[in-house]
Order: sequence, then structure tokens, then C-alpha cells
Amino acid sequence: MSGRPTLAVVGATGAVGSVMLDLLTTREDVWGEIRLIASPRSAGRRLLVRGEEVEVVALSEDAFDSVDVAMFDVPDEVSAAWAPVAAARGAVAVDNSGAFRMDPDVPLVVPEINPDDAARRPKGVIANPNCTTLSLIVAVGALHKSFGLEELVVASYQAASGAGQAGIDTLYAQLDKVSGTRSLGQRAGDLRAVVGDLGPFPAPLALNVVPWAGSLKDEGWSSEELKIRNESRKILGLPSLRVSATCVRVPVVTTHSVAVHAVFSRQVGRVAAWETLRAAPGVVLCDEPERGDFPTPADVVGTDPTWVGRVRESLDDPNAIDFFVCGDNLRKGAALNTAQIAELVAAGLS
Repeated sequence: MSGRPTLAVVGATGAVGSVMLDLLTTREDVWGEIRLIASPRSAGRRLLVRGEEVEVVALSEDAFDSVDVAMFDVPDEVSAAWAPVAAARGAVAVDNSGAFRMDPDVPLVVPEINPDDAARRPKGVIANPNCTTLSLIVAVGALHKSFGLEELVVASYQAASGAGQAGIDTLYAQLDKVSGTRSLGQRAGDLRAVVGDLGPFPAPLALNVVPWAGSLKDEGWSSEELKIRNESRKILGLPSLRVSATCVRVPVVTTHSVAVHAVFSRQVGRVAAWETLRAAPGVVLCDEPERGDFPTPADVVGTDPTWVGRVRESLDDPNAIDFFVCGDNLRKGAALNTAQIAELVAAGLS
């Protein structure tokens, strides 16, 4: 192709779309035209990208004319309907929804781990993993390459923004209602009565933790828990990997955290794990607990890397380590990984 590729951002006016526009402005500029696409009700709005105002156009078949790469930051059903349309018009569709993640003909890509998979796309679509998976998989993938992963047992601590804008709004509304009230939590039912509207959550989130994220699947497992299992297997190329996940929603606005117990095929100690993680692209090691130095969502929000701390050798298994990871679920967990995949594709087109 001649010149720089044309990029379309579908869902440019949404929460992830706004982060994407910031990334496109601050990352190395590999694009020619950037076309902003959204629902018809958002058409005509003007958004700032790369220092220029760009008018949003309505989602339609014609919107993908001459587009080389189309990034989708929209709900599953929109991606399912429109990503194949973009591909049929000649674009490579990079989808941030869950519509194609487990399709065997659609690669599920994390550029730090399996970049070559992006070149094998028989449907013209590349999928972006779930934000919780992305919070841990860059660190886990680096350790797997060095020590051979055999099993994962994880517990996630997922931010309200993982449930969309409704999750953020609900958390803030509940915090407003409980602010200044010191008697809550002493009797069952008090917190529910005070916060009222639960929004997208099955229980109050303010002053609470909720051991549930996603929708109900088989035998009591949630969709978020199965995403961690299935997506980790696919990204790492380990279809029989043993994975057990418990997903918990916590009263944090943005940034997911995950406590990880990882078992490997050979011995891995704390120092060896440190060395691997320090050298891993996209990972920042922050692990001096004696000085209170470890990652928390408040420290990590707004940053791009996966942050790792609390690395410990298992007390009972020389082949296992435990650690804690944090990752901004709107950046690496959504927009950034999508942008990195799109840049991989652009490099292959040039």
C-alpha cells in the first residue's frame, strides 16, 4: 500500500473510545486518516484527536470505505454485526468486545505474548482479551516462557468501571449516600436500605465487596471467571491449562487487581521471578513490601503497564509462586491493547 494506513475508531464517543483517542494522540503516530465512527445519535459531534477536531460519522457500510484497520470499542452485539462488514469492505477489524474471542478462526492477541498470531486472521478479525485477563496475562505470559506454566489459581478485585459507566455512576451515588454514616455494617440489611439502587451490581458496592462479576454460567461459575480460564488458555496456547478463578467486585473506580498463585513445570524462586518480570515488556516490578512498596489501584490508574508486587515463593511447592498484579482496565485492559494490535497490523501493511 502507498502512504500511511487509514484507521477507523468505532465507538469513538464511548468510555473506552475516549481513552483510545488520548492514546492515538500520545503514542507514535503511524496513521494517515483517523475516521471516528459512532451511533447515528452521535454523528456530527467533533472530537479532538492528534490536536485536530474530527467530525464523528454514523456507523454504516460506507463508513468503512478505504479503511485499512477498524478498531471496535462497542458492545458485543454491535461488534458481531459490524466487524464482519468492516472485514468484507477490506479492513482488518480489531475487536474489543467478547463477540469473537473464543472463535477458533479469530486470533486472541496480546502483543507482548503472541504477536505472530495477529497475522493469521482468516475472518479478517482479531480479538482483544477481556480486561481482567489482560490485567494478569502479560506477567503470567513472561513467567510461562521462562518456567512452563501448569496451573493458575486467581482471585480478581475488579473496579466498578468494569461494569461500564453505569457501574461508575452507581458507586459514586452509593458513596454519597453512605458518606458520614458510621453505624453502617453493624446490622444485616442496613447498607442495602441506605444505598437503595444497586445499579448493575447484585449487592451494595460502597463499603462492601461483592463476590460476583459477569453473568451466571454452568455450575455456579460466572462469565468473568470463565473468561479468565478460556482466554488464558487460548493466548498462551495451553488448551489444557488448569485455571480456577474467583471474581470479586470492589469499591474502586478504575483499575483491576488480581492475586495470582501460579504453578510451573520447574522450580521458580523469588529472585528468578523478579529477574524475569523486570525484563518483561509491559511489566513494572514494584516489590519492596518492607517499605510499603507494592502496586495498588490508586497508584496504577492512568498508567499503561501491568504492575507486579508481593512476589513470594510458595511455602508448600517449590514450583509455585504467588504475586499481586494491578492494571488499568480502561487502558491496557481495553484501549491500549487494541491500539497495540492495530499498530501490529499497520506494520504488516506497510
